[in-house]
Amino acid sequence: MQAEIHPDYRQVVFIDASTGKKFLSASTVTSNDTTDFEGKEYPAVRMDITSDSHPFYTGKQKFTQADGAVDKFNKKFAGFGFKNNEDK
Repeated sequence: MQAEIHPDYRQVVFIDASTGKKFLSASTVTSNDTTDFEGKEYPAVRMDITSDSHPFYTGKQKFTQADGAVDKFNKKFAGFGFKNNEDK
């Protein structure tokens, strides 16, 4: 590898802005903010959404109901599209 062309890869603390949960990870992201994590000071990056607040990971995700969606589509577009072979 060439010297001095790669970004600084270091330990960084990511903080969930909505829950305050802190995650320690390695990253090349730069930040002027710092925070204490388990007795050490690390650069800090605030995130809008993390696995601590995302609905998919928290189990609060809402699924849309697909019941009858195909039937509704078929009714709506019954007159459009290809004709049956019987109509020839």
